Order: sequence, then C-alpha cells, then structure tokens
Amino acid sequence: MPSLKQLSTRTKIVAGTALVAATALTVAGIGAASATPNPPNPPGSAKLEKAVPGDNGTVKVHRSTTPADDRRNEPHVCEFYLVGFNFDAGQDVSWQIRSWPPTGDRTVVSKGALELGDDGHGRTKDMSLPDGHYKLFWKFAGEHGKAKHKVFWVQCTDRPTTTPPPSESPSTPPMAPAPEPVEGDFPVTG
Repeated sequence: MPSLKQLSTRTKIVAGTALVAATALTVAGIGAASATPNPPNPPGSAKLEKAVPGDNGTVKVHRSTTPADDRRNEPHVCEFYLVGFNFDAGQDVSWQIRSWPPTGDRTVVSKGALELGDDGHGRTKDMSLPDGHYKLFWKFAGEHGKAKHKVFWVQCTDRPTTTPPPSESPSTPPMAPAPEPVEGDFPVTG
C-alpha cells in the first residue's frame, strides 16, 4: 500500500471527498434512525405502558369529616367511609371489611357494592364498627392482579357507652336546726 506522500493529488481529493460523504451519510442515518417511530413494546417488556383497564386506581379510608376529594389515607378512624380515585369510569366495585389480628379473627364484619362515577371516583356511606383492627378488600371487574386492600384501626374514645352511668341518688335532706332547750324540756331524773 502506498504512503500518503506517494498518492497523487487527485487520489487524495477523491479519498477525502469519499470520507466526507461517508461521514455525512453516517450522521444522516443516525438522525433518520432516531426519527423513525419505535415499534410497539412487546408484552411484558420493561418499558412503561399505559395502565391496563381495571388495574388503575387507589382506595382510601377516610374519617367521616374528611372531604371525599382528599387523597390522603387515614388509618385511624372512628366513623369513616371508603373512597376510590382514578378507577375506570363507571366501574363496579365490591368491598368487604374483615376483623384483623391482633384484635380480630378475619371474619367479614361489613360488605357492600359501589358503582364509581364517570370520573372513576366514588365513596360509600359513613360507617362505624366496634373498636379494633380491620382490613378492607376492594375488588372490581377486570382486575388483573390482587384486590386492592387497606389495613386500618377503629378507635372511638368518645363513643357513648351502652349503659348510662349510675345517677347520683339524692342525699338525705338537710335537717332543721334543733330548737333551743326551754325550761321543762329536760328529762326528769332521779
């Protein structure tokens, strides 16, 4: 192979032009490749996909005084309701609450159904349960995983007792002061 000094000027120009053209094509190819749309992600790929219908949404436990659009969960309640956010429009939900260890034995203590609104949002009526530990199971048609669930405590410290406290019995009426002794009121001795 001849050295660069041995090549003619014409050969050097042709080789330089070819190198510039190859570089331009390479850069254009990279740009074209990045401009082409990506093929659809195969199922199970690591890339993020839009949520599958039925698996989106979240459920919360709220105190009865908390606004329904509040997104926080309140795991310590007295009177409460259940609320769902961002589910599919008009989705039907069935729910059940079980007593849960350490205070419960996993028996169903309350259950119901709820149809969510067009915005995927809905709430139950206000509820109350005896003080204790509970777990909510929120199931819906089309779910692809496990039911949504929440663990919470019911503790009503100011709940009225079932028996009224004993009433105070009236004390004995105050006695009138004893009259002053008068002569002749003394017992006879003697």
